[in-house]
Amino acid sequence: MVHPVRMERLSPTEWPSVTPRIAELIRRGAQLVADPQADWLRELHEASLSGEGMRPIAADPVLAESTRRANLANLLAWVAHNIEHPGDRVPPSLSPDALANARDLVRRGLDADALDAYRKGQSVAWQRWMDICFGLTDDAEELRQLLAVTALSITTYLDDTIEAVRARMQLEGAELTTGTHAERLATVTLVLEGAPVEMRHAEARLGYGLTGPHTAALLWGAPDVDPGRLEAAAESLVDAAGTRRRLTLIANAATLWVWLPAAVDGPVASDAVVPEGVRVALGRPGRDLGGFRSSHLEAVTTQQTMDRAGGRRRVASYDQVQLVALLEQDRRTADAFVEDTLGRLAEADPELRLVASTYLRELGNVTRTAQRLYTHRNTVIRRLQRVDELLPRALADNPVHVATALELLAWRTD
Repeated sequence: MVHPVRMERLSPTEWPSVTPRIAELIRRGAQLVADPQADWLRELHEASLSGEGMRPIAADPVLAESTRRANLANLLAWVAHNIEHPGDRVPPSLSPDALANARDLVRRGLDADALDAYRKGQSVAWQRWMDICFGLTDDAEELRQLLAVTALSITTYLDDTIEAVRARMQLEGAELTTGTHAERLATVTLVLEGAPVEMRHAEARLGYGLTGPHTAALLWGAPDVDPGRLEAAAESLVDAAGTRRRLTLIANAATLWVWLPAAVDGPVASDAVVPEGVRVALGRPGRDLGGFRSSHLEAVTTQQTMDRAGGRRRVASYDQVQLVALLEQDRRTADAFVEDTLGRLAEADPELRLVASTYLRELGNVTRTAQRLYTHRNTVIRRLQRVDELLPRALADNPVHVATALELLAWRTD
């Protein structure tokens, strides 16, 4: 496969001119990319977030979405310029999405190496662009010129964009390395990494006691969520927990890290009034420094599980996702487990799976299952008979495995 290569940086006056025919081919190709297909974008985003170096970004739903938006904005900026001015040098992209992504990366303590996402997506975009070019002309010389000028265009555009975004990140970093936010973030980072800290000094910086009970929560939304909604959700969580204070850090523009000095369980958190567009993930209560750290890490796991599930779940606790998170560590094994255990029930009417899971939660009591589902007892019996017909093994012969597979599938198809 031919890749666009890193070339000597050219000044605008040295930029090569293109013939009207090549310019027209570039414009036609750009028009075909102006509305990219979903599978192309998915491939682009997967490549952008792949690799060990991108793991901190890929693991954070908000940072991952922010990076996807920046990638799409960069792609569309190149396309739009080549529709209007085909073959000309494309100015660097400093779109709102790209700048928001830069701010988010800096707030999480990541440096300009995180911009490697732009380059990782380049090979995918180039492969798709070559496919388009080969469909635009059969003339070998036209194709050579077309590929040469667009390879230079894409590479230079990415170089210029990365340089411009890196400069903005340096400005953001200079602002964040002074003042209380930087001090608090540095202190919390040390605690989360398990580094030894002087308790009184850390508490003075944070304005929060590190002894006693803690419950951590992550509150987040889409990258463009109104920060006021996040704050409102945090205050509602405080009210539901019956405490008067909290420690809050702005992890990025769309995520708050919150600690409550109280033992808060999932049902209590569900009483919080969570505004539309905001989601809440909780860890289990813990005590002292160890509990401060473990509760946050569990909240992160809860957030990642909720993000994979998508759907309607706006509040979840670690207790609810622990089993699913454990099984999802090996996705291939989990897929095989669900398929082998549920058989045709996995693709059947969701009502049947709901009856089966409720019946198992009620320890095989048909009457309580009917009451829980607000349906007639005979209806439950009929549906359970149908469940047995679809399962590879009868429900009564394999209750633990079926309950586990149903829980896993429920989070996947929320």
